Amino acid sequence: MFTDSHCHLSFPELSGNIATLRERMHSAQVTRALCVCTTLEEFDDVHRLALQYPELWSSAGVHPDNEGVREPDVETLCQLASLPRVIAIGETGLDYYRLNGRTVADMEWQRERFRTHIRAARLCRKPLIIHTRGASSDTLAILREEGEGEHDGRQAGGVFHCFTESLDVARAALDLGYYISFSGIITFKSAHELREVVAFTPLDRLLIETDSPYLAPVPHRGKTNDPSLVPFVAQQVADIKGISVATVGERTWANFDLLFQPVISEHPSL
Repeated sequence: MFTDSHCHLSFPELSGNIATLRERMHSAQVTRALCVCTTLEEFDDVHRLALQYPELWSSAGVHPDNEGVREPDVETLCQLASLPRVIAIGETGLDYYRLNGRTVADMEWQRERFRTHIRAARLCRKPLIIHTRGASSDTLAILREEGEGEHDGRQAGGVFHCFTESLDVARAALDLGYYISFSGIITFKSAHELREVVAFTPLDRLLIETDSPYLAPVPHRGKTNDPSLVPFVAQQVADIKGISVATVGERTWANFDLLFQPVISEHPSL
């Protein structure tokens, strides 16, 4: 029994083939997936999937890389987060990987967007889905500045998804009370240092994901990814930690429940 904690089934590579994908998930014992929103314009499509299929859930947010899209505000994010089967805010965060001739100082719009998501998550008590690439210092600093890690009862918490950062960043994320989610990247031959992060991350703070349609794990690397392949990520975690893949599946399933418990508990039969 596996949970894909982050996928994009509304993207065109996957959206036209949902029936087949659900069959593939069933065959692979992937019984839940979180469909993650990347723009407000996309939200209705993401949410519709969660409303239509009991094994799917959704989030509400605007990806840091997306420009020229509707800008979120706290009120809008909280309104969307209050809808049935919306269990998280995001994905959000910072991405300085492609500055396209700009400086980090020029990315203040991204930092303000991130702060908006954090404030919404803390207000409406939904976990954050954090994306950080080439920007981990600012990501952690802003989370702290906005009150995350204070454990004062107002913590949004959440997950650093598709983690590719250093061991020091992982330690800092864990210290803030966040979970860490690993994708098919940990199966790549070159991912030696990332596998060390997997070994370090406590099993009770770990999630697995596909980030599909991207980052298909070995032996499917280079192909279109989908939630049915998340057991390959689980197997790599199991190999690194010297435990069974069944244990990884059970523990990451439970971790998903713990992170999103306030919403999951409203639907105990799903």
